[in-house]
Amino acid sequence: MVIGVLTAGGDCPGLNAVTRAVVSRAISEHGMEVVGIRNGWDGLMAGDVRPLDRDDVRGILQRGGTILGTSRRDPYVHGQGYESVRETIEANGIDAVVVIGGDGTLRTALALHEEGLNVVGVPKTIDNDIAGTDMTFGFDTAVSIATDALDRIATTAESHNRIMVVEVMGRTKGWIATYAGIAAGADAILVPELEANLADVADTIRARHRRGRTYSIVVVAEGCTPPDGRQITSGVDAFGFDRLGGVGYVFGAKLERLTGFETRVTVLGHLQRGGSPTAFDRVLATRFGVAATDLAAAGRFGEMAALRGMEVVGVPLAEACADIRGVDPALLDVARTFFG
Repeated sequence: MVIGVLTAGGDCPGLNAVTRAVVSRAISEHGMEVVGIRNGWDGLMAGDVRPLDRDDVRGILQRGGTILGTSRRDPYVHGQGYESVRETIEANGIDAVVVIGGDGTLRTALALHEEGLNVVGVPKTIDNDIAGTDMTFGFDTAVSIATDALDRIATTAESHNRIMVVEVMGRTKGWIATYAGIAAGADAILVPELEANLADVADTIRARHRRGRTYSIVVVAEGCTPPDGRQITSGVDAFGFDRLGGVGYVFGAKLERLTGFETRVTVLGHLQRGGSPTAFDRVLATRFGVAATDLAAAGRFGEMAALRGMEVVGVPLAEACADIRGVDPALLDVARTFFG
């Protein structure tokens, strides 16, 4: 049996750990051959593949990024679906493809599976918003980076008696903002799941100052919508996707007007996606890669490796693609306990 492995969509800490696990498990436990598909779906459409053995994946566990490369090109947007990849599949004798990606990539994988491609999914995103799994790898690393940044920003905020607004990633859901905000003791957390009420945030900040707390930390997810209802973007990328970012500056200016307190804004951006994965993400990514390979060996195509409690299991890709998973309201309620 020959399996291909690809990484598609945005990069994420832990991608190399999955690739390493797929290659090692496939060869050592199942006697499979493995081919790496370069640059995501683009490589599958263009025939850009190469054999992978265990020597090719040694020493990559701790590395960020992906040795396979990635892109946001898509067979259904930039091609003709399964017909766009058929030649590569047949020419290389690929029996199944392990697809490592976020919600968009997994939806494409499901569509290709429905057209006849044998696919197994691995959920990847720092946003932690894929349905069907309790957590995605990359999330823990992003939260750790954001938390460290918030801790550092708090010291300068206190020194200068400022409001510090920190914008973190989170296109449609506020998992990073919520977890990092709780971990760093933020005084307000604004997420896409809830309408941003800046008047309430300003009231909280003014109350802090009356009690002698002369600085405040506000965490904002990039996908939050300002009061005028227009999402902040900086244009579109080469593949037609909106580039989010900048809502923190809008909220910061508004909070400064509402409170009269000096406000500064920091946008963490791609810092959250880069660098070495945490130990937790290395282990989770490894477990996902092993499980996905076992699913392929068992012929359980159209499934995705998922974390359920402490166990990694296979779940239908259709379940993972049915919705985008938002932050539990109970967790947001925990965060609100400490505002102010």
